[in-house]
Amino acid sequence: MAILSREGNRLLRREASEQLWIEPWGKNALRVRATRQANMPQEDWALTEHPQDGNVEIHIDGQNASVRNGNITVTIGKGGYLVFRNQKGDLLLEEQWRTRAEGFTAVSALEVPGRELRPIKGGDYELFMRFEPNHGEKIFGMGQYQDGCLDKKGCVLELAHRNSQASVPFAISTKGYGFLWNNPAIGRVTFGSNLTEWHAHSTKALDYWICADDTPAGIAESYADVTGHSPMMPDYAMGFWQCKLRYRNQEELLAVAREHVGRGLPISVIVVDFFHWPYQGDWRFDEREFPDPEAMVRELKEMGIELMVSVWPFVDVKSENYAEMKEKGFLIRTERGVPYSMDFCGNTIAYDATNPQARDYVWSVIKKNYYNKGIRIFWLDEAEPEYHVYDFDNYRYHLGSDLQIGNVYPAMYAKNFYDGMVAEGQQNPLNLLRCAWAGSQRYGALVWSGDIDTTFRTLREQFAIGLSMSMAGIPWWTTDIGGFHGGDQNDPDYRELLIRWFQFGAFCPVFRLHGYRLNGEPSLIESKADTGGPNEVWSYGEEAYGILKHYLFLREEMRPYLERVMRQTHEHGAPVMRPLFYDFPQDAQAVASEDSYMFGPDLLVAPIMALGMRSRAVYLPNGSRWVDAHTGKVWDGGQTIEADAPLTTIPVFIREGADVSVKV
Repeated sequence: MAILSREGNRLLRREASEQLWIEPWGKNALRVRATRQANMPQEDWALTEHPQDGNVEIHIDGQNASVRNGNITVTIGKGGYLVFRNQKGDLLLEEQWRTRAEGFTAVSALEVPGRELRPIKGGDYELFMRFEPNHGEKIFGMGQYQDGCLDKKGCVLELAHRNSQASVPFAISTKGYGFLWNNPAIGRVTFGSNLTEWHAHSTKALDYWICADDTPAGIAESYADVTGHSPMMPDYAMGFWQCKLRYRNQEELLAVAREHVGRGLPISVIVVDFFHWPYQGDWRFDEREFPDPEAMVRELKEMGIELMVSVWPFVDVKSENYAEMKEKGFLIRTERGVPYSMDFCGNTIAYDATNPQARDYVWSVIKKNYYNKGIRIFWLDEAEPEYHVYDFDNYRYHLGSDLQIGNVYPAMYAKNFYDGMVAEGQQNPLNLLRCAWAGSQRYGALVWSGDIDTTFRTLREQFAIGLSMSMAGIPWWTTDIGGFHGGDQNDPDYRELLIRWFQFGAFCPVFRLHGYRLNGEPSLIESKADTGGPNEVWSYGEEAYGILKHYLFLREEMRPYLERVMRQTHEHGAPVMRPLFYDFPQDAQAVASEDSYMFGPDLLVAPIMALGMRSRAVYLPNGSRWVDAHTGKVWDGGQTIEADAPLTTIPVFIREGADVSVKV
């Protein structure tokens, strides 16, 4: 028989070896934890320190109990299963039990419990958390998966990071709840038609957070309140970022910056990409190619340009820092085989960002070699970290095995640099990362979608990814405009792809051109990675240049609007780009739309994502009138129109009466 008790604002349930904790955690939200260990693990993971409890009500009646916090109530039945409802009594989520044990509503001979902590021989537990399906539900969020699916209902998702994949396990449902899987273990989630199942290969406890609200905006704000708000985006970051793989030396980079300024083109950030260092893990400029970094930074700042520098977490065995870091235990460890995890241009292993002492060591090197030279923004590449072989069971961190805690790595990588920059007095730090986990946004993480292909199919996938990341609570997102792998500057079809991607990029949180283009030149130093071809806006012919130039200036014209949108993000957790569902949850056609999005509250963007397309259908949500930013024509909402889209134009519509000026 279970024992139910109250401890402060927490409900405790103990039965056999399981202890279950349920407590308020933020407004209209509950945190649920369960373990079969002697003591409940104390890590908060993605969640910040315990916030204000709110108006909690706990009732215990024999073997039954309930906990209410604002809009959400959970009831605990006699058998221990949980049912969540909103303030109107509508069902949000219900654990799925298929057992004959007394007290369960669904009597079954299958003997499959809803919560299952299955012992691992000689170790901890394999975890399964099963919920009943919500038929007709749509699920938005979950991070970055190269599957093109905006609605994650029906998807099976690996809870693990890879190059171009970021598992951010927070989702918002059209049923009116948000759900965070607060567990950094490697695993899987299935949003099936017959069940929702969360799975962790190895863990010590079940831990999730759930909130209820009438609007997606309310859910997003509640989530930001308990996992952290993004800093305010710096003004320079709202402009255009110029990047390629890679500017080989100081003079080559400065020549591109001078050309931008000489042509009168807007530019805010330019990038020194990888292998500007002697060896991975040296974390410094190679003086053979960058002889005077201070002078480079100074000249760029005089032109109004910030310099972003690429940092990799890997340490080459030839690095000047390898021996010391290995001796002090600052590197990730392999359980078997050679002590390396990557062999790209050297035998390397990543530093252990989950180790506070390792973070201090890395920042001390970064501060000396970069920060003290005037660099205020970093490109934290390989943030998963990437493995040559993704054998997650072969790696161990300061905090535990990769299988148990590996997904937290990119958040700790971001925290490493964020904490160092804040300690130096820098306000609103921002750094570019290739990966994120829940809570990364509070460390100023701007995420991009990895080393992707150069096709229209890939562009369509990035559209879905950008919206999924935003709905997963990572509001700062960007992509390699034009894709990463390949792209022939002289190919007319590729030029069209680049133009369409550039137009989409102008309406992303960060506007950044990058890629490993064809027609490049070899590295001047044999031991280093090579360099791609030209990737400046004037590299694609006069027609393309004229169009790209227009969108550079359009982005500048949007700055006042962007500043307002970014402040909403900072203060309220509102995503910058979001599905139509976010702003129009009562409009069934808007909820179903998967080819347009809102950029802030007042701009509806309908990207062109197919070769040769010169018009497309656009649904204009009900409740507003919409101004065509190309023609000026005003349309009533609640209808689908055919929008013109010549090569020069991306269909954009302005909510009538909004204080924003855009001419596409």
